[in-house]
Amino acid sequence: MEGVDILPHERSKKQFDVDAMKIVWAGSRQAFEVSDRMARLVASDPAFQKDNRSRLGRKELFKNTLRKATYAWKRIIELRLTEEEAGRLRFFVDEPAFTDLHWGMFVPAIKGQGTEEQQQKWLPLAYKMQIIGCYAQTELGHGSNVQGLETTATFDPDKDEFVIHSPTLTSSKWWPGGLGKVSTHAVVYARLITNGEEHGVHGFIVQLRSLDDHMPLPGITIGDIGMKFGNGAYNTMDNGVLTFDHVRIPRNQMLMRVFQVTREGKCVQSNVPRQLIYGTMVFVRQTIVADASSALSRAVCIATRYSAVRRQFGSQDGVETQVIDYKTQQNRLFPLLASAYAFRFVGEWLKWLYTDVTQRLQANDFSTLPEAHACTAGLKSLTTTATADAIEECRKLCGGHGYLCASGLPELFAVYVPACTYEGDNVVLLLQDLMQCHCEVQTAEDWLKPSVMLEAFEARSARMCVARAQNLSKFANPEDGFAELSADLVEAAVAHCQLIVVSKFFDKLQQDIPGNGVKQQLQNLCYIYALNLLHKHLGDFLSTGCITPKQASLANDQLRSLYSQVRPNAIALVDAFNYTDHYLGSVLGRYDGNVYPKLYEEAWKDPLNDSVLPDGYNEYIRPMLKQQLHNARL
Repeated sequence: MEGVDILPHERSKKQFDVDAMKIVWAGSRQAFEVSDRMARLVASDPAFQKDNRSRLGRKELFKNTLRKATYAWKRIIELRLTEEEAGRLRFFVDEPAFTDLHWGMFVPAIKGQGTEEQQQKWLPLAYKMQIIGCYAQTELGHGSNVQGLETTATFDPDKDEFVIHSPTLTSSKWWPGGLGKVSTHAVVYARLITNGEEHGVHGFIVQLRSLDDHMPLPGITIGDIGMKFGNGAYNTMDNGVLTFDHVRIPRNQMLMRVFQVTREGKCVQSNVPRQLIYGTMVFVRQTIVADASSALSRAVCIATRYSAVRRQFGSQDGVETQVIDYKTQQNRLFPLLASAYAFRFVGEWLKWLYTDVTQRLQANDFSTLPEAHACTAGLKSLTTTATADAIEECRKLCGGHGYLCASGLPELFAVYVPACTYEGDNVVLLLQDLMQCHCEVQTAEDWLKPSVMLEAFEARSARMCVARAQNLSKFANPEDGFAELSADLVEAAVAHCQLIVVSKFFDKLQQDIPGNGVKQQLQNLCYIYALNLLHKHLGDFLSTGCITPKQASLANDQLRSLYSQVRPNAIALVDAFNYTDHYLGSVLGRYDGNVYPKLYEEAWKDPLNDSVLPDGYNEYIRPMLKQQLHNARL
């Protein structure tokens, strides 16, 4: 059976309604319809072609990105797209660009931290892209430690201005996307100084470039920080370096929704609770979790389809075995498939949590803020780390061909891994009361009871948290304890976050899920996700005293059984992501399975194949072959 026949045959095995699963994946019918429409709009427009991206030089690559981003904005205006539609269109263009930071960080910062007057002034300009903004927080010497930032904003009461200054080399703003060559404005974070006293780090709107000729304004030194990891990949983004030499801005360009500086230079806490600022942070981190499910599902889609197309060994009647039929492949691949769905649903929950927290904050109810902060920080760390590792695992699952740029996986990895760094690596420690749990598991099937699974994860999380708390209490200085036990604390945080993901997957299963067979497939994936975690962290679970080695063995038996149940549905489950070939950007993950002819065709597009003889043959190779190195121009 050829590649073009294999995937249709695989799809005929499905045991559920794929169209219904597409709606579940999207979150709603409306969300599916918007996403599907935007995906097809982008895929059908030659202006968004991206298959040559990895072969372009940096300047050409960046210019091409500017063209695409501008063309996308033109189409958004022409088609009068809604904010949701515009966001999905940019998502499917699939090219990191200055617009990501403009819409994802600059605009939310002004909305979250600006006064009503400031919002009325700046947001209309930003919404029309009459100004282009970025988020200038990270410095050469400081990233996650925001309180360690060195850039200063000193108030001059005589002129009613702030003086923005970079006092050291390490105070240079470093990494902000869109800063290097494009942004006209930035929200700059600096240490506020009034009357010789410091008042913490605050945000300031600073114009960087002239709106007439785009040249840097006086006192501003600005540029790109250089090439980054991978071909194409994040090199489409102009991550920048920025220094200030006593740059003056009006006082009203300090974001003053929460903290204000008067004309006389006095600092005043506004009536707006400072906690509102954390709402922006929760929003950004829940977006990162949602992005994790998108990146992971993309990699899993490629690896799953190629695993079905690829045949190796096990020849019977002259036909080799599909790689996806090997249990070793299933054991590595199917937990990643389950993780994609798990991260999707916990992302939905975080979106709800953000909305709930925002409403509560506006009503001066801060009761859920600590949990929201801890959950978003921890889940950001958990999902980004797991996704980066999973993309690399998917590359390995595709064998040697996975290493080709044409597979789409090397560039996907290079684009995604920064997510493990930006917005910080946050440690979550939520102490819970120690639960005395003893799982009632007698057979492998008992592991398919939600109460049994949750009890095991709750016991593990609680026991680890309490043990770490007890160890911390032995230190006279808590800071010394955190420094000494940081690795243990991270393990406890991971356990707690994994409990959250598992519980939210089970919560999803309690909802009314339409579509023949859809709920059963989600149940299978939920238990695969949970049981695989139990297998990977078996020592933690056994130490809780909740499960025995025998029960752990039964869990592995059940896991293998679930792999067999997912196998006939694997292709349909990745089809439910509803990704176009354009978005996947992978010869190995093509919807039609026509991998080998297209891979062969792709090879001949490489610039090295423009000529039969390579440049340099006469200068270097021929003299070596003819033993005439003394004539070579080396």
